[in-house]
Amino acid sequence: MKVNLWSAWLSFNYRNKNLHRNHLYLKLFLITLFFISAFNTFAQTTNDTITTFTLQQCIDYGLQNQPTFKQAQINESIAKATNAINKSGLYPQVSASANINHYLQLPGYVNNTGTTPTQSSIRNSSVPGVSLTQNIFNPLLIYYSKVAPYYVKQSQELSDSTKINIYVSVSKSFYNLLLTLQQINILKEDTVRLAQNVRDSYHQYIGGIVDETDYEEATITLNNSLAELKQANENVTPQYAALKQSIGYPPEKQFNIAYDSAQMMNDINVDTTEQLQYNRRTEYRFYQTNIDIQHQLTHYYHLAALPTVSGFFDYNYQFTNNTFSKLYSKGYSYSLIGLNVSVPIFTGFSRIQNLRRSKLEEDYLGWDVVNLRAEIYSQYTSALADYKSNLYSLHIQQNNVALARRVYFVVTLQYKQGIVPYLNVITAESNLISSEINYLNALFQLLSSKVDFQKATGDIKY
Repeated sequence: MKVNLWSAWLSFNYRNKNLHRNHLYLKLFLITLFFISAFNTFAQTTNDTITTFTLQQCIDYGLQNQPTFKQAQINESIAKATNAINKSGLYPQVSASANINHYLQLPGYVNNTGTTPTQSSIRNSSVPGVSLTQNIFNPLLIYYSKVAPYYVKQSQELSDSTKINIYVSVSKSFYNLLLTLQQINILKEDTVRLAQNVRDSYHQYIGGIVDETDYEEATITLNNSLAELKQANENVTPQYAALKQSIGYPPEKQFNIAYDSAQMMNDINVDTTEQLQYNRRTEYRFYQTNIDIQHQLTHYYHLAALPTVSGFFDYNYQFTNNTFSKLYSKGYSYSLIGLNVSVPIFTGFSRIQNLRRSKLEEDYLGWDVVNLRAEIYSQYTSALADYKSNLYSLHIQQNNVALARRVYFVVTLQYKQGIVPYLNVITAESNLISSEINYLNALFQLLSSKVDFQKATGDIKY
């Protein structure tokens, strides 16, 4: 609102062509700076009560609260529960049953001595019992026992991959937000410098040293800087939202970010001579585990030709009586024990085809690993190249900032002395702000490329 009010006053004064417009411009500009300064002071006072997170704290928070991490933890529990279900057949299986029968018409049977059917004399019967079964040898249960650790390992590798993705996502979101905040600081400094230019050109214009256009050009430059500052301030909100999403922070709550500039400069260094080791990548280990699981399935189809053996024990108590109300007045028990053996003789060649398919799937996964190795190497070389180029760019931009500041200082003094035109000041100011922004971009691109390089080498520690 304050910037719009200032623009309205400027437009009003231009239309009236009043000689005092320069005084009004200057006063309104100073009022605007006062309100901006007051707002920043208020915002700082308010934000003092808000939680402040460093990058590591953001990562730690994300590794505890991010929804994908919660899902990864649940997935580990699901894998363990699935293994427990599959291996439950190793334990004795106990069941109880009972029945009650009432014959509406008694059944008959023919004895060995005659042809006349003899009817049974028992109308009511009931047989409750308990049955116990124990698997002794079962190829499927052997497969479940051997493959269970691989499923747990696989779920843990998925969790590790999720943690790495959270680390990368949080780091980049943090750097993007911090880059914008640093750009805002630079644009504020630029606005202060341009305000000084406006004042200097105004006094020189009043003193008859320069033309009125110098003052107008200074005002235009200041307006452009304020517009860039406004745009950068507006970008902060969606970038905070992206960071909240990446760490699983409640959208309705607020927090600030903090950083140590010295530590951040130390963090840009990484050992680029380290050799690529594929087994440090969670994706590579995950594929290897898949091959191990498939190999166990192939082994199972080999064992599927063997018989399954189980033992059983049944205990029953039989009640019989023609009078239903007296059915449970008297009974007798009986029990038996035995073995069940089942031998697959012919299954329509399904076992052979399953075995063939499983071997083919092992070969398929093997080629997946070959392709993954090529992909990892490509990611590694790309990340290494980006890191090296961004590191070189950072050093170049750092030198450019020092040179641009010196040039701006000299040109400003020359302009005040009437040696050079105001166009030189505008050019020097533009070069200074560009070099400072480029330096920031190079710094945060370097930090992001370092994260990509660490991910490519499997060197992310969480």
